[in-house]
Amino acid sequence: MSARATKQKSVIREALEQAHRPLSPQEIYSEARQQVPTLSIATVYRVVRTLLSEKLIVPVAVPGESDRYETQLCAANHHHHFCCNDCHRLFDIPGCGLQVAAQLPRGFSLSRHEVMLYGSCRDCHA
Repeated sequence: MSARATKQKSVIREALEQAHRPLSPQEIYSEARQQVPTLSIATVYRVVRTLLSEKLIVPVAVPGESDRYETQLCAANHHHHFCCNDCHRLFDIPGCGLQVAAQLPRGFSLSRHEVMLYGSCRDCHA
């Protein structure tokens, strides 16, 4: 990998780390281009694939939309997400107050759960 590619990867990782929320490839591109104006969207997709294979980031599935990505560190703590219906940005909802295991039918075993909340973010609601 060339020095330039290393710089691009570093800037993309930094964009994901500083966002504190899952980002789409387009959001990653917009943030990272502030540091590397010559960055291409193709490079973002390539680096995202690399970071996924290195297990440094994880995908966040959004029903009906393309995946977003967050750092492995962020994903390590169980949390849910809020998707704005207007701007389509995704936000982390820290922790989990759900008591879903108690609601399972007798004999069922829960391995994990995911919850996506929808509404308007602060910016769009104003």
